[in-house]
Amino acid sequence: MILGSSVELVLKDPGLSDLHVSRKIVDSLLPPAADIIKHLSPEAPSSAYLQLLDSAFGIVEDGDELLARFMNTLQDAGEKPSAYLYRLQTALRVTIKRGGITPDEADRHLLKQFCRGCWDNDLITDLQLEQKRNRPPFAQFLLMLRTEEDKHTAKVTRMKQHLGSSKQRALMHSQRTWVSAEPEKREVPGVVSLATETQELKKQIAKLQSQLTNLMTKPKTQKKFPLQEAADKQYKTKVGTAGNVSANPVNKKPTGRPRPWYCFTCGEDGHVASSCTSEPNPALVITKRKLLKERQLQWDAQNPTPNLDLN
Repeated sequence: MILGSSVELVLKDPGLSDLHVSRKIVDSLLPPAADIIKHLSPEAPSSAYLQLLDSAFGIVEDGDELLARFMNTLQDAGEKPSAYLYRLQTALRVTIKRGGITPDEADRHLLKQFCRGCWDNDLITDLQLEQKRNRPPFAQFLLMLRTEEDKHTAKVTRMKQHLGSSKQRALMHSQRTWVSAEPEKREVPGVVSLATETQELKKQIAKLQSQLTNLMTKPKTQKKFPLQEAADKQYKTKVGTAGNVSANPVNKKPTGRPRPWYCFTCGEDGHVASSCTSEPNPALVITKRKLLKERQLQWDAQNPTPNLDLN
């Protein structure tokens, strides 16, 4: 309905006549509402004015539609709980006038919808609104919300004042200034030039990239131990490149049957498998094993084992 609460008070005033009420309604109207009632006679009752205005500007939804709209009314972002409650009360009054609910159920629907549509769960818990059996009337309910809002605002203000001053004192002793560009080249103690530090980081990155490239392109060489080099020299004096016995005769008496002189893991000379730090090389191990077998067969041919006659 277009009429406000002041017109409703005038209608309920027993000291005013119906003609006086009609005059007050006419005086409070502005175009286009004032143009709608021009054809009514000055002696028309106030109910005729109200009916005509309601037909032209009133709400056309029925009570069920208004009740559904009331149940879908939720708290907006940044809206205080008290303002949300007042908005619910306004929608509820229109729903009651259209017959959506009875006036006796107004407080119950108001409390239920407020708990459902208010997003401040702490406020609902502190006031124990969901546990209340006696539904507070609108005036008492609104006062409760405004009191809690005032307490919360005062507490937040005190907290900002206290923590804000403490935070300033804590940060006074640790300050660092970053300068992106300076108009003059000055060396100020305690001030770090962002451009200088960026150049240093670029140099370090380029150096690391160069080292990584050298490591990836450098050919892998196997490190020989001193014992390995000595064993290679001694072996070259005894065996030729093809694995045959050296052309220079050796008059010294052999000391014993040849034994493995290489590593069983990588195949290199000068160390054993238990102390090997190189990568496994099965092909070299097989080659060294064949060479050892040939040397052992050659030694067996030159040093036959005598047959013992036990009879």
